[in-house]
Amino acid sequence: MTDGATPMTQVRFAVEGDVPALLDLMRGLARFEGYADKFAVTEEVLIEQGFRRSPPDFECLVTDGPDGKPVAMLVFYMIPFAFRAKPTLFVKELYVVEARRGNGDGDRLMRAAAAEAVKRGCALMKWQVAGWNAEAARFYKRLGAVADTEWVDYSVSGDALTNLGRETL
Repeated sequence: MTDGATPMTQVRFAVEGDVPALLDLMRGLARFEGYADKFAVTEEVLIEQGFRRSPPDFECLVTDGPDGKPVAMLVFYMIPFAFRAKPTLFVKELYVVEARRGNGDGDRLMRAAAAEAVKRGCALMKWQVAGWNAEAARFYKRLGAVADTEWVDYSVSGDALTNLGRETL
């Protein structure tokens, strides 16, 4: 126990029955990060892409609340090939419900993801954090992570993606 009232829960892989709770967590993250108006994930998408495809498009680790329902999640996917000739585990989302923050759920999820990366022979575990999220940056630094100041993320979407895709070889 961390505060005398909240028991520490173990990390486990999400199962298809967790989909409604996962969707709630993902919506919470979308609200927190400010993209709820663009959020398009549904239960059907989660079931198909995370639990019916082989290999899955994503995998998810969770910790449960007292009711057995997930209260924290870490969504990741594998990048099978990179210059190190070993896979990379890419953490796409880490979210802990507000009432559980500070109880160690995020720490346990990150450590479990790192253990999974080692188990799968990864050379690297990687993720992104919004520049405005100083609290998350402090959390990751406490875990031993360092910011990558060499590489800058770029993206293309919407009309720009459509226009770029019109050019073919």
